[in-house]
Amino acid sequence: MRDLNDIRVEIDQVDKEILNLFTHRMELACQVAEYKIATGKKVYDKVREDEKLEKLSSYVEDGFSQQAVKELYTQIMSISRKKQFSILRANGINFDSGFQQVDDFDFSEATVCFQGVQGAYSQLAMLAFFDDEMKSSFHVDLWRDAMDAISSGEADYAVLPIENSLAGSIEENFDLLSEYNVAIIGEQILKVDHALLGVKGAKISDIKTVYSHPKAIAQCDEYIRTKHIDWDVKNLRNTAMSAQKIKDDGDITQAAIGSTYNAFLYDLDILEEAIQDDKNNETRFVIVSKDKKYRKNADKISLCLEISHTPGSLYRILSNLMFNGINMNRIESRPIKGVNWQYRFFIDIDGNLNDEAVRNALTGLKEECVSLRVLGNY
Repeated sequence: MRDLNDIRVEIDQVDKEILNLFTHRMELACQVAEYKIATGKKVYDKVREDEKLEKLSSYVEDGFSQQAVKELYTQIMSISRKKQFSILRANGINFDSGFQQVDDFDFSEATVCFQGVQGAYSQLAMLAFFDDEMKSSFHVDLWRDAMDAISSGEADYAVLPIENSLAGSIEENFDLLSEYNVAIIGEQILKVDHALLGVKGAKISDIKTVYSHPKAIAQCDEYIRTKHIDWDVKNLRNTAMSAQKIKDDGDITQAAIGSTYNAFLYDLDILEEAIQDDKNNETRFVIVSKDKKYRKNADKISLCLEISHTPGSLYRILSNLMFNGINMNRIESRPIKGVNWQYRFFIDIDGNLNDEAVRNALTGLKEECVSLRVLGNY
């Protein structure tokens, strides 16, 4: 049996040889990039790479080694592409996001819409974000109505809930962001405190039926299951609408789950406060506009992309972020309508559209994705 130290010495020598060959290969990749710049050819050639992977893996016999060779050269070719993308960027071949940088936004003449009736959490998020700078606001019945309002110019901005720290994503609004040609210009994190609201003089012991938005009900699931399993729980489009129904019906046996602001707005009694299961419950809202603009100090970018339905495609795409040192802090998938078992990905990354590393990564993503869209920089 050979001495372990001798084996390690030989491994070190082999690694140096591999490193020298890798360095030479990267030099050749730079020459390829120069050729592609001159001829206008795309960096990513899937057919060429697939053929090369099959050929290289055929040089070894056992199945494990064949797969290992494919993994190794998939990585090498991915690194090579990232180097070529950076050369393209250095030669002025840029990704055009379609966004314009501004010093700041002027909301003094803005009209803002939100979904729900007066007192909805979307209205509270709107008030927190715009801080009375806006000219006017109005509410609509559906989230789609809000998107239609900014698309038609009836509103300048719309406020949409996108995810809750307890109940998760608002899937419908992710779909709307991909469907409408709008831009996210800001976000607002709103602490959600759910209260049980009843008509004047009602007591908890009187309650038989409770109304609220499905997400709000889900956020109070433990409270309902452990303390009031006999309640008849019914869904409405939002929490404020539920409070309005309680006020209009005037039924002592009915209650709503909503914010304490709704009690003030609709002249209801607060039967119990903070009934949500997670006392750190928060909802993230995004502010969307028809105009594609971003503040010069923006530090978060939201992307929407579609990729090929092939092994390793998501890893290959995300390596554009890794090799450019960009942090991804969120990824969400949604089914593509009309295409079974294929998905659209929503990704949030740190950075600004003016950053060199971000531009390099977006150049690579644009070429390697089936489709790519910047949803906003905020």
